[in-house]
Amino acid sequence: MPNVIVEPEEGGTFAAIQNKRVIARGDTQLAAGEKAHDLRPNDHVVAARVRSRDDGGPDKFRHMFGPKRKSR
Repeated sequence: MPNVIVEPEEGGTFAAIQNKRVIARGDTQLAAGEKAHDLRPNDHVVAARVRSRDDGGPDKFRHMFGPKRKSR
């Protein structure tokens, strides 16, 4: 499965997106990331780091959550 990407939405909320579909929303980046991690525990959750760039896009992604480890 591809990464889950948490991106800002218009209106100040955040959406967690996987395969071009919103799987979770939150008032903060962390809240959206946590909800997405609960729904997709085996996938990486990354957040778009938004900075001013000439092309207008985010410059990097920050790692938020990795796959949950299995208990032994």
